Amino acid sequence: MEKNFDLITMGEILLRLSPPGAERLVRSAVFEKQAGGSELNVASGAALLGLRTGVFSKLPANAMGTYIKNSIRYAGVSDDCLSYDNAPGARLGLYYYETGAAPRKPSIVYDRAGSSMTRITLDDLPACIYGKARMFHTSGITLALGENVRGAAFEAARRFKAAGAHISFDINYRANLWDEAEARRVITEFLPLVDVLFVSEESSRRMFQKTGTLEEIQKSYCAEYGVKIVATTQRTVQSPKKHDFTSVIYSAERDAFYREAPYRDIDVVDRIGSGDAYCAGVLYGLLQYDDCARALAYGNACSSVKNTIPGDMPLSDLAEIEGIIASHTASGPASEMNR
Repeated sequence: MEKNFDLITMGEILLRLSPPGAERLVRSAVFEKQAGGSELNVASGAALLGLRTGVFSKLPANAMGTYIKNSIRYAGVSDDCLSYDNAPGARLGLYYYETGAAPRKPSIVYDRAGSSMTRITLDDLPACIYGKARMFHTSGITLALGENVRGAAFEAARRFKAAGAHISFDINYRANLWDEAEARRVITEFLPLVDVLFVSEESSRRMFQKTGTLEEIQKSYCAEYGVKIVATTQRTVQSPKKHDFTSVIYSAERDAFYREAPYRDIDVVDRIGSGDAYCAGVLYGLLQYDDCARALAYGNACSSVKNTIPGDMPLSDLAEIEGIIASHTASGPASEMNR
């Protein structure tokens, strides 16, 4: 069967409201609005690189839902898998983001309880879609949104996998959505479905209580749950505005680890969505080339450059990302400007 989609993601799409610059939430009278949400960020990043992507989500049937739909289309992501909520009180989830400046950390306040996404069901997704995707991606954020969303995500993953799709999953733990014990219980049930796993070393050691070296931890997911590829990012935060970034990928099939030198002294404009951009780059490398080394290079470049872009969603196309990879791996002097 022809696969119409390279990648379909499932997750809540939020409206992000941010004070301009480094202003505080408690004082700002003005908020800039943008579309965001982990799985939308992944779908948009992969679409920018050239993949055919869609996002499975539910929006209120009102002006804010239309704003989000237009943002999705602008990012090159299909809205074929979107559904619309006409129920009384239908609403879009919100989150407020305050930029940090050392020693003040960035902060987030969620206002998403009772959003339209919490009423999503598998009836909102066309039954014919399961055989039309090469990969399905979701995250721990989606599993944290309550029993209804969780049940839909589990069953969607099962149906996509039964139809031949690979399953990608980002642990993406958020302490303000659920506690570590509940997250560990639910995610442990989900992991046997997963082919490609994104998990931080912190989540592995704290939530999953794993010990040993990072390499031993990555291998353990493959041995215990049958995961095929495990990707772990490594971010060094020098200050809210200056980071280093790289990652490690382990392939169980090849029993090999993939690494590269970090991107150093990244000028951080907005780190929100940089982990999602990493997922998008890695999934592009895997879907386009079935090559973990290329996946690592695309993931690291996508994440690093996303830090320099305001908003949740990435804005780098394939040409820019490949240029960044070339500069990162080059020796000798490099041009300081694209011209």
